[in-house]
Amino acid sequence: MSKEQKLIFNTIDLSEDEMYKLLRGSVVPRPIAWVSSKSKDGILNLAPFSFFTVASRNPPTLLISIGPGDNERKGSIKDTLTNIREVKEYIINMVPEQLGEAMYRSSASVEPEKNEFELAGVTAQNGRLLNAPAVLEAPISIELRLDQIIPVGGDHLVLGKVECVQIDEAIYTGNYKIAIDKWKPLANLAGDFARLMPSFSYEQVSMIEPINTT
Repeated sequence: MSKEQKLIFNTIDLSEDEMYKLLRGSVVPRPIAWVSSKSKDGILNLAPFSFFTVASRNPPTLLISIGPGDNERKGSIKDTLTNIREVKEYIINMVPEQLGEAMYRSSASVEPEKNEFELAGVTAQNGRLLNAPAVLEAPISIELRLDQIIPVGGDHLVLGKVECVQIDEAIYTGNYKIAIDKWKPLANLAGDFARLMPSFSYEQVSMIEPINTT
């Protein structure tokens, strides 16, 4: 595509929502962090976030970005952020295709006293090391202890250090490797979702020879 065919959008000319739509449709596919936490009063919470990635290998650290509430709770502080800030322990559960509908149900904007595990129809299981619930049905659950919360505009970057990883034996291939094709991760696409299997590699492509783009 030539430069003449590209549209140009400058941040200064756009509203927050307009730029957000461009970003969420461009930075795809995104993995889904299905975050389970517990309030200081013991109320369980479960919610998905797709602004999510590995922040560091050493110390092993994951990052999620949590924005303000929306729909009926527009502009409020999300329960997940409150729980992580107060309890400082939480779990990120990975979402396979088969749990997609359950994950989606847990994204509803409900009152803090509502148990999203029940709403999603999944089972809460105590963490192995930390005081947080895991999704029993999830193939991978990563237990994290809060490292820091960094405000960025109206959002908050949450950095958590990995303390423990729970992996279904059926998807573990040994030597600390996971058979991704066996757990079939679900990805977020600007409000829609996508399957990522089958995968492929570029092992036969030369890393030295230039690519002919003509």
